[in-house]
Amino acid sequence: MYSEQIEKLIEMALMDGDLSEKEKQILFKKAESMGIDLDEFEMVLEARLFEKKQDTAEANQANQASEAAAAAANAAANATAAPKSDKLGDVKKCPGCGAITQSFTSRCADCGTEFRNVAASQNITKFFEKLNELEASRGEALFVTENLSGNIGCGTMIKWFFFYPILLPYNIIIFAINKSKPPKWSATDVRKEEMIINFPVPNSKEEIIEFLTLSVSKIQDISIMKRFNEEGKYLAKWNNIWRQKAEQIFTKAKLSLADDKATIQVIEQLLIDAKIIQTKK
Repeated sequence: MYSEQIEKLIEMALMDGDLSEKEKQILFKKAESMGIDLDEFEMVLEARLFEKKQDTAEANQANQASEAAAAAANAAANATAAPKSDKLGDVKKCPGCGAITQSFTSRCADCGTEFRNVAASQNITKFFEKLNELEASRGEALFVTENLSGNIGCGTMIKWFFFYPILLPYNIIIFAINKSKPPKWSATDVRKEEMIINFPVPNSKEEIIEFLTLSVSKIQDISIMKRFNEEGKYLAKWNNIWRQKAEQIFTKAKLSLADDKATIQVIEQLLIDAKIIQTKK
């Protein structure tokens, strides 16, 4: 996402799973010298720190699970106690009953407790707030919306009446050239696109559905008239970005909610309604 130099600094700063004020100052100073937007950089740092803490927590839980499994095996061998669960997982323990759970599950198979992550939900809210802040900081419009509702002048009608054999092919050529050009894309759009594509998808059911619903709501209908101008091309590109994120969320959902077929069907129907995927025949 950033240069190799600053990526290496971020990796070194987050190596211990924490980010001190001194490390923040060094990273922000380096980011500022490289012309990186500091608000965006702060958001990325927080997301990566969150991922690092999740990985560390999962690793600790995996070690605890392994130790618990080993203790249970020893107890069974000595015929002094029986293990509470025959699961051998390396992700986490259920907060409700303490049973070891499998990777990418959204609820405990033993007691049905659903796993939730308040920090992830807060990050989703902050993510969309940051996108709105970036949009509000945009300097000027990318294009001028043409007013096509006005009356056509007499001069234009006369010109088309006498010279339509020349004007018609000329305008068709101009239209084809404009259609082949990529949409106008500002630095603000680039930063927003990078944030959307790189933002991590949470594991729990509530956050996945919330994230997907908000992402799908960003896909806009484009009128027939807009399809032929700069605004239409711009909106179409943003629609493709949000579709790509929705597909990314759906892929994560199929892993995290593999034991919850009903929720997968609800998510799939959301994508079908948004015309992101097609109905299965």
